[in-house]
Amino acid sequence: MKRSGKIFTTAMLAVTLILPSMGVSADEGNAAANGNEKFRVLVDSANQNSLQNAKQQYGVHWDFAAEGFTTDMNEKQFNALEKNKNLTVEKVPELEIATATDKPEALYEAMAASQSTPWGIKAIYNNSSITQTSGGSGINIAVLDTGVNTNHPDLKNSVEQCKDFTVGTSFTDNSCTDRQGHGTHVAGSALADGGTGSGVYGVAPDADLWAYKVLGDDGSGYADDIAVAIRHAGDQATALNTKVVINMSLGSSGESSLITNAVDYAYNKGVLIIAAAGNSGPKPGSIGYPGALVNAVAVAALEDTIQNGTYRVADFSSRGHKRTAGDYVIQKGDVEISAPGAAVYSTWYDGGYATISGTSMASPHAAGLAAKIWAQYPTASNVDIRGDLQSRAYENDILSGNSAGSGDDIASGFGFAKAQ
Repeated sequence: MKRSGKIFTTAMLAVTLILPSMGVSADEGNAAANGNEKFRVLVDSANQNSLQNAKQQYGVHWDFAAEGFTTDMNEKQFNALEKNKNLTVEKVPELEIATATDKPEALYEAMAASQSTPWGIKAIYNNSSITQTSGGSGINIAVLDTGVNTNHPDLKNSVEQCKDFTVGTSFTDNSCTDRQGHGTHVAGSALADGGTGSGVYGVAPDADLWAYKVLGDDGSGYADDIAVAIRHAGDQATALNTKVVINMSLGSSGESSLITNAVDYAYNKGVLIIAAAGNSGPKPGSIGYPGALVNAVAVAALEDTIQNGTYRVADFSSRGHKRTAGDYVIQKGDVEISAPGAAVYSTWYDGGYATISGTSMASPHAAGLAAKIWAQYPTASNVDIRGDLQSRAYENDILSGNSAGSGDDIASGFGFAKAQ
């Protein structure tokens, strides 16, 4: 190494015409009113007989062995289970997309025009005239999101895995359809390859795409589906003896034990986990989960605005804790690095392109950079690559004169990590 070193997707969407209706049908409304609307729960017990009986009675969505199992039930069933002294039961956090109505309208185009090289790519490559990117060969980027349009001209050559984890019991192979757009956009920033020559480029176009659908078509989903996908990526890294970078452009104000344990599991298997910091800024101490976890790299969002010699952190981008700022150590709830996240132009689910803002957009820039670096140093560990990201960010901030040069700050972490 040359250097030392209710959950929701965090995009701020302004493409309102493409979002599915969030209304409920009369039947759904009646189910909720009668207490029959189903939701996901985690059931566990030290008594294996009680646990097996519960599995037989309610069915299993995912079996987490030592952590119990998840299943769907209504409020009446949940209340009844809570009275069972042999069982512990808790609701699984639900994921939902966050939208921003106070942001400028997003640019939406059916075909790429003059923006074949988005500003974020130029910024992360530190080259305003760059028209094509490279790197990431042999590294896999697992995009855990709403799915990916694997037939998009700018992505289809990179697809290695396509799996749906929202169905439960087992994933569905060769199925990761994105009907929302978020996941396709995220994948493009990480590794789009320009398609036929008129498309967009991501940070690491030579990397392989693992498209893991963990959120539904409306952008919502459950923590257990995400946890299973994280563990699966870790197992695949071991089974295939390959390097994996997980990107999670999603977050929650509350911690899920299922996701926390899954992140630790994958990290210990050598996977590098990159996650969005969240869109609850500029309030200090507002980093969302899983980005807030110690074994995940939380990425803040930068605007295309130069301030004090470096790119400005967006106001919406979540901030870390003041008490841990400047200590050169990334602790729980800290921003680690920052990347382009405002007005980001990338691939879209219908084969076109769209511009979106959010830390969701910053995270894949960092994931692509991690893949690019890892391909250059294939014997490095996930810890090494994480340290290299921090080092690049820190050195860049020193050169730009940003205050983060004295350590990590609450807004940008160590700063903006660049490819060169």
